[in-house]
Amino acid sequence: MKIYKRLTVLLLCLFLVAGCGRGSGANGGRTAHIYYLNNEETCVKMQIYEMQATDAGGQLEELVEQLKLTPSKLEYKTPLNMGFELLSYSMEGEKLYLDVSEAYRNLSATTEVLVRAALVRTFSQVSGVRYIAITVEGGQLHDSLGNVVGLMSADQFIDNAGDEINAYERVRLKLYFANADGTMLIATNRTMAYNTNISMEKLVVEQLLSGPASDVADVVYPTINPNTKVLSISVKDGICYVNFDENFLTQIYSVSSEVAIYSIVNSLAELTQVNKVQISVNGETDIMFRESVSLSTIFERNLDLVTTVD
Repeated sequence: MKIYKRLTVLLLCLFLVAGCGRGSGANGGRTAHIYYLNNEETCVKMQIYEMQATDAGGQLEELVEQLKLTPSKLEYKTPLNMGFELLSYSMEGEKLYLDVSEAYRNLSATTEVLVRAALVRTFSQVSGVRYIAITVEGGQLHDSLGNVVGLMSADQFIDNAGDEINAYERVRLKLYFANADGTMLIATNRTMAYNTNISMEKLVVEQLLSGPASDVADVVYPTINPNTKVLSISVKDGICYVNFDENFLTQIYSVSSEVAIYSIVNSLAELTQVNKVQISVNGETDIMFRESVSLSTIFERNLDLVTTVD
């Protein structure tokens, strides 16, 4: 059961080696990422590809063909050449449906999860596609524990270096993002798999930097400059010390100073080991954030700024 639990976690994971990154989106004339399995079938790897098509239909056809071709790197395996056939594919609004042959069920549990990861990551770059579903000859797809596999999105996958299956665990985070006018915070929940080699505190901050997930992007909004880098993060005596680079001081979103600060503080304070938060920039705390909030303050959770979706 422990092995199967880890395999289920893989549904939400994308195993990338160092040097791989998140796709920039497959708009015509731009770089796309094609995802493959390694020969050992233990992780997913990425190869850069220059998309030619400009429309969604053309992009979809192009990516399907690329996933059927033998990769230029011999150590890669294409997910659409793993002993099963892609019988059909169609788009309905933001949803892409892939129907595969019965032979898909012959994949080992680990390989099947990785194939799904590669397909979702690749096809989510098609213009307008947010969700992907896989069926087997028109029937529902089930995971190794017998659960129905529904719609999948790129937001369910987190990029991490490393390819150890047992280094990933599932976690549920409560993250605070801005409301429409940037004056209040709204709490959101995000369930994901993460590499246990990184701390939960860093995971929370990185997820804030990545912005809201697609399923809530129309009701909550980002609060922190996504170009901000986390230089260090640690916890001592219940205080989480977060050290950003100078990009943190450049606010590109229309949110108040308090909303930006407390999106970090409130999100981190949801962790059991964090009671307060100290924010610094390049190691310095003697700084005014947007000329209104002193970073020398050790911040505590502020629920007065929290509201709900109307």
